[in-house]
Amino acid sequence: RRLSRRPAVTLLDVFQLHARRRPHQPLLRFQDEIYTYEDVDRRSNRAAWALSRRLGLQSGRTVAVFLPNEPAYVWTWLALAKLGCPMACLNCNVRGRALQHALEAAQATLVLASPGERGTTGRSGGFGNMVGLWSLRSLSSSPALVRGDERSVQGAG
Repeated sequence: RRLSRRPAVTLLDVFQLHARRRPHQPLLRFQDEIYTYEDVDRRSNRAAWALSRRLGLQSGRTVAVFLPNEPAYVWTWLALAKLGCPMACLNCNVRGRALQHALEAAQATLVLASPGERGTTGRSGGFGNMVGLWSLRSLSSSPALVRGDERSVQGAG
């Protein structure tokens, strides 16, 4: 029934509903950390602000996400959804031609990666020159963005 609604109910809609109704209820548990709906909503808002203001992201721009399975992946996805940006999920274990193929298929012009991926901007990493590589610094706190060539971009602290 939800899919027949116009517009359809999205996962972002469901998340925001739960965040309003149950802000203090746990949503994620990662290692020894517990993140509530309110925590994740706040972090995704800060990430959306940083992506919009600092990178000029606008609705409709596809962003490739090259992050490991950790909480930052969730609020990055939510931030992109809030901005209306489709997210191309990249397997963070892929390199070389397979990674290049995934980027070409996604038609992404921007990659968000974990800080450890800054060294993969060369030929061996597979990002090449076709995309802007930005890494998310301080993944467990406020999202700061760092350009792949190490120039810092202030986040929404």
